[in-house]
Amino acid sequence: MIAGFTGALLMVGAATAESALRHYPVAPGVRLNVRSGPGTNYTIVRILAEGAQVPIFCQSPGTTVTGPYGTSNSWDNIDNGEYVSDAYVNTGSDGHIKPRCS
Repeated sequence: MIAGFTGALLMVGAATAESALRHYPVAPGVRLNVRSGPGTNYTIVRILAEGAQVPIFCQSPGTTVTGPYGTSNSWDNIDNGEYVSDAYVNTGSDGHIKPRCS
């Protein structure tokens, strides 16, 4: 009985951590290429739909891109092996908002 109770607490903790993850909006009207690395020379792995919002886990330097939110060489890691140019994501900052990807 106690083991089941402990598991329930772990599940609640995981749900809280997941809901605390902030998502940032992609520029309006943009279908954004998601690449396998931090640059335009990397393969496109998928395309985000208009109105998408993305989590940012870390940021890496890469190809310089000009987009709706300025010119930047920062690339946002949005999932394992998936990057988007920070110039297309409204983070509310011109600088880094997450640690550098290792």
